[in-house]
Amino acid sequence: MSARAADPAGTAPLAPPLVSCVDVAVRYAAGGATVSALDGVTIEVPAAARIALAGRSGSGKTTLLHVLGGLVAPTTGTVSWRDEPPSPPHPSARTAGVAVIFQAPNLLPYFTAHENVRFAARAHPETDARELLDLVGLTAKLDHLPTELSGGERQRVAIARALALQPLLLLCDEPTGRLDSDTGARVLDLIDALQARLRFGLVVASHDGRVLDRYDRTVVLVDGRVVDEAPAT
Repeated sequence: MSARAADPAGTAPLAPPLVSCVDVAVRYAAGGATVSALDGVTIEVPAAARIALAGRSGSGKTTLLHVLGGLVAPTTGTVSWRDEPPSPPHPSARTAGVAVIFQAPNLLPYFTAHENVRFAARAHPETDARELLDLVGLTAKLDHLPTELSGGERQRVAIARALALQPLLLLCDEPTGRLDSDTGARVLDLIDALQARLRFGLVVASHDGRVLDRYDRTVVLVDGRVVDEAPAT
């Protein structure tokens, strides 16, 4: 079906997905063997979607996130971003419009919170780093170095840094994996509130059921394959 086909009521065209993968496989050599990180994965991420990727460690969640963000090229299959032609199965640099939040904040250690966000926003000079830090509740910590911040505060700087990229799609790889449960819940609450306000597409990879229950759709991976896809109950 065309991405611009009419909706079932025939009243409006459907917007194209932010990104779609068709029959994507990712394979790499390791120790003389070929490892299949993804195998025949097909998935679409509509605008403003809220999707959880579920599965055990090694199931392919992180690889799929990286493929969706253009950080890893598929070995076979195609990846399409909005109205652009499908990418061939060779390395690409599709990162515009995409931001990633990793399990570790990976802040620049000798930059303050404000400098970390301002550095991320260098391609968008109109972006106000102070405003973004205020948005994540860190107005009072602008001039603090990462070592002077708690784990939750560092992750909030990472969120502000991701927003500085003005993403249409935010990818989160176990964003609470290094946080205690209470701090992790507050970080997820913040991401959810920002998504509701800014309406970017959101894909969150986690093996924690408490995280997965937050989202509208869950995609379950096992050994690099999608084995289930359903709306949240």
